[in-house]
Amino acid sequence: MTLQMPEISARSIGGLQGGRRTVLAAGAAAFLTFALTFAADALETVTTSHGYSNFGELKYPADFDHLDYVNPDAPKGGEISIWAQGSFDSFNQYASDGVSAALNTIGSEAILTSTADDPYGSYCLLCTTLEYPEDLSFVTFNLREDVTFSDGVPMTAEDVAYSFNLFQTQGILEYRRVVEGYIDRVEVEGPYRITFYFTESAPMRDRVSFAGGTPVFSKAWFEQTGTRLDRATKQTFMSTGAYVLDSFDFNSRVIYKRNPDYWGNDIPFNKGRNNFDRIRVEYFADSDAAFEGFKAGDYTFRTENSSQDWASGYDFQSVQRGWVKRETIPDGNVGTRLSWVFNLDRPNWQDPRVREAIGMMFNSAWSKQTLQYGLYDRPVSFWPNTELAASDTPSEGELALLRPLVDEGLLDASILTDEAKVPVEHDAKANRPSRRIIRQAGTLLEEAGWTIGNDGLRRNANGQVLSMAIIQFSPIYDKFINPFIENLALIGVQGKLDRVDISQYVERRRKGDFDLANQGFDMGFEPSGGLEQWFGSKTADDSSRNLMRLRNPAIDRLIGHVVAARTLEDLKTSIHALDRALRAVGFDIPLWYNPETWVAYYDFYRHPENLPPLSVGELDFWWYDAEAAERLKAMGAF
Repeated sequence: MTLQMPEISARSIGGLQGGRRTVLAAGAAAFLTFALTFAADALETVTTSHGYSNFGELKYPADFDHLDYVNPDAPKGGEISIWAQGSFDSFNQYASDGVSAALNTIGSEAILTSTADDPYGSYCLLCTTLEYPEDLSFVTFNLREDVTFSDGVPMTAEDVAYSFNLFQTQGILEYRRVVEGYIDRVEVEGPYRITFYFTESAPMRDRVSFAGGTPVFSKAWFEQTGTRLDRATKQTFMSTGAYVLDSFDFNSRVIYKRNPDYWGNDIPFNKGRNNFDRIRVEYFADSDAAFEGFKAGDYTFRTENSSQDWASGYDFQSVQRGWVKRETIPDGNVGTRLSWVFNLDRPNWQDPRVREAIGMMFNSAWSKQTLQYGLYDRPVSFWPNTELAASDTPSEGELALLRPLVDEGLLDASILTDEAKVPVEHDAKANRPSRRIIRQAGTLLEEAGWTIGNDGLRRNANGQVLSMAIIQFSPIYDKFINPFIENLALIGVQGKLDRVDISQYVERRRKGDFDLANQGFDMGFEPSGGLEQWFGSKTADDSSRNLMRLRNPAIDRLIGHVVAARTLEDLKTSIHALDRALRAVGFDIPLWYNPETWVAYYDFYRHPENLPPLSVGELDFWWYDAEAAERLKAMGAF
């Protein structure tokens, strides 16, 4: 890695050509010629671009007029209102304390941005161009000179450097443990030019996006207010984005307003975007209360997450009269694998046979047919609905990654010959598992040392009863948890639902005070170093993603292969191997995912005819039809 390459560039050639030339001997002159030639070659290897992609060409050229999926003539104005559950007491989602308000980062921007139709591209937003050499030993950002914070103060490279350092020193521990050692140094080379120099250990595919993806905050505001990134706050951070905090009422609502003086109103990236004057979030105690609030017009846009409500709940007056519109929108993202995860720090759940037996008692087929109207799918992979999901038996490329781990005793040899693990199949006619499945689960528990007594309860050699609690704050899960608990009793396991409020739920998840807890595994199309936050041993002690406290050397090694992948084919192969191993380890009970997005809204919102594959974009590029809103209001719709 040539960390000195930036010095052998236009900034340094002038020094090489200085007054020392008059005393150079012939040999030194020849060396100078070589050095200058090397410098010229170095300059030629530095790419200057409006964006970056690890795989192939960027979708959008430097001179594009607007994003393909927006309406560049969308009108500005009006309000969109949504809902959130529970309460909040902070506007800082980066802190380990407090419960952060919904959309608290809506006003934040980073140097680079992405689009909803280019899964691999990163584009200049706060910069005009970026420069990088072939070996990615550094990346330089040439910042825009017209960017201002919401208080009107210009953004400079000093703010970028300060914000980056905040995350390195005050960011959550799981993040810092992953990225420590990525950066050699950061140099502010001028008011609008900054360079990040990477260490040799920094993952190649993460470098540009890591340096350019950190939110940019106002250095002056942080220093003046004494705000810390690792502490709850009663205000949003001073940022550069299109929206600012307007007003809030703790535990009731929060309102953001569009900044009319937003610096980026007219740039190509923002044409047809940021269309609402206000974005309002109404808080409700639970999902049932929220649904009633939507019916009453307390808020006007709803992303539905209840299959029961979607299938049978939308027969109220506003729908019947055509005031409320429903849409089913295909979701082109990697599906979110919703699971119950085991707390592997607790001795009862460290034996994979116990975890497998417990998982066999959740009847997904019955739940889907009886409770979900057949609308959800069960995720077998951590990359559901994509070609990144492992299937069948391992390919030759996967075997090359898995075989050494088997040889070292880190993975069972069956992973080399078996098809990728899938959950046990149940009969959908009744919740109660078949006798065969109950026997199989019982056998696994017996082998793990949990024998059944005369009272029907499982105990280990120390007489400890095998019991487990599922922590939950939302009643929407009761209809799934209670039948699961009934099935656990069939194999002698004591289960219970531990209902807590959202503050307790957040805190207990953080502290690891649970047996089973909900977790949504939200993977991307180009996973890399962030996988360590989800599954890596180094984050297991304190992580909002590695909630199960997974510490597995085989998984760590496979994550390393994913991170090191340089071609798309190698990336797919390594993800297949990792997905196969994650499923074989078995630390979660997969519940469901939805390959579609369901939305309902009062019929005065509009969107482009062709929505992009990676985002519904209701807060981004939808707009308000004022005339339609007035008509509905006159009819008493809301």
